[in-house]
Amino acid sequence: MKIKYDSESFGEQVVLVTAGAAGIGRSIAGKFLSNGCFVHICDIDQAAINDFLTDNPNASASVADISNVGQVEGLFKDFSSRCGRLDVLVNNAGIAGPAANLEDISTEDWDRTIAVDINGQFYVTRLAVPIMKQAGPGSIINISSSAGLFGCPKRAPYVASKWAMIGVTKTLAMELGPWGIRVNAICPGSVEGRRIEKVIERDACNRDCSPEEIRRIYQCQISLRRFVTADEVANMAVFLASDMGRSISGQAIGVDGHTESLSNVMD
Repeated sequence: MKIKYDSESFGEQVVLVTAGAAGIGRSIAGKFLSNGCFVHICDIDQAAINDFLTDNPNASASVADISNVGQVEGLFKDFSSRCGRLDVLVNNAGIAGPAANLEDISTEDWDRTIAVDINGQFYVTRLAVPIMKQAGPGSIINISSSAGLFGCPKRAPYVASKWAMIGVTKTLAMELGPWGIRVNAICPGSVEGRRIEKVIERDACNRDCSPEEIRRIYQCQISLRRFVTADEVANMAVFLASDMGRSISGQAIGVDGHTESLSNVMD
């Protein structure tokens, strides 16, 4: 389904999407492009960036690991040289982290997950906010997770970062409201695609059962009994950034078919 908003919703807004070359980020970037926005993405994967730009020649991109302060500063130097303003920031970058009981997680794996999933959001947002304040009303959209609303066994660092992201979202909404900058978090559930298929395959191996059985277990914890798509997450991001979302701020919005529990889900 292609959602198209009128020109008054976007005009020529400038959008920055982290980890925008693949997966959910690519869908979000593409959705904003299709609505007439100028989109700049960053990603850690140069090959994925090249593929994205081949399909989207009107966009621009930078290679950056958002967990690295210096690379984030380089991202904004590159971004500022191309764009005179910033209207919409989508903090999408994140990693799944380890799948293990807390006592079995190494400090290195914990630190890496937190570094990407929450520190990186801070590094990007702290540089984006002054630019957005100059541009006027805008929108920051943080991609959290249904794991930011529940506990999830064997996912402690990932869950910690996603809960933290919602706390930062609500705090920023209070700080930036006077500037007309709205801040929201989208909480996707399991998203159709290769990533969830790999998780299902791993879980099936660990539990000594078929992937089909694991998929059934996962989907039975969703009221709609199905996974969401990256396009559905992207539609919500565009809605929140449009004039139709002009009074929505400080919210953690599930795009997940209503997750009832994550007790049997490893990711």
